[in-house]
Amino acid sequence: MLYVAGEISGDSWGIFAFLCAALWNLPAVPALNSTDEVGAGQSIQKTYDLTRYLEHQLRTLAGTYLNYLGPPFNEPDFNPPRMTRAEMVPSATVDFELWRSLNDNARLAANYRAYTHLLCYLRGMDGQVAKAELRQNLGHFCTSLQGLVVSIASVMSSLGYPLPSPLGSTDPTWAQGPGATSSHNDFLKKMDDFWLLKELQTWLWRSAKDFNRLKKKVPPAALMLRLEARGF
Repeated sequence: MLYVAGEISGDSWGIFAFLCAALWNLPAVPALNSTDEVGAGQSIQKTYDLTRYLEHQLRTLAGTYLNYLGPPFNEPDFNPPRMTRAEMVPSATVDFELWRSLNDNARLAANYRAYTHLLCYLRGMDGQVAKAELRQNLGHFCTSLQGLVVSIASVMSSLGYPLPSPLGSTDPTWAQGPGATSSHNDFLKKMDDFWLLKELQTWLWRSAKDFNRLKKKVPPAALMLRLEARGF
C-alpha cells in the first residue's frame, strides 16, 4: 500500500497510540540533581583548599607563637605529656582504621565540632598575647579558621547532612581577656597553648586527607555539566 504524505493509516495510528501509552507509563527515573552535585563539588574543593592554606599558615604562626612562649616550648624535641586541662581540647589522635571506618557524615560532624571548639580556645589565646604583631596574626588565623567552619557547614548542607550539636561549653578557664586570673600558673597556661597548636596541626592534616577523599567521591563540576549537556 502506498502512503501519501500527510495521511496516516489505521495501523500507523495504532502504533503511534501504543508508543504514547508506553512513554506515559514509563517509571519515573530519578535525574541527577546537577545543581546540588555541582554545589557539593565546589564546596568540597573550596574546603580542601582552605584546609591546605590553613596548614601552611599554621606552620608559620606556630613557630612564631612558640618563640613567644620561650624555652622549652620552642625547642624542637620538646614533647610534654598531655595535661588534664588539655583533654577539653578535641583530640585528633584517633586510630586510623577507626577513623576510616566512619561514614562521611560522621567525619564531617567530627571536623565541624572540633574546629568550632578549637576556634574558641584560639580566640582566648589571641586575647592574652602582648605583642601586637602576633596578636594580629592570631586574629587573621581565627578569621580563616572561622571560614573553615562555615565551609564545612556548607559541605554538610550540600550533601544533605544536618549540622551536629555543639560539644558543650567552649569557655575554658584560660580563654579570658588580658589580666584575668587563672587557677593554674603561667607554665601550665603555656602548656595548654602548646597542646592547642599541636591539636590544630593534627586536625588540619587529617581534614586535608578527609576532603581529598571526599572530593573524589563527588563528580567534578565540569563533568556534571557535560553529563547535563548530554541529557544524562
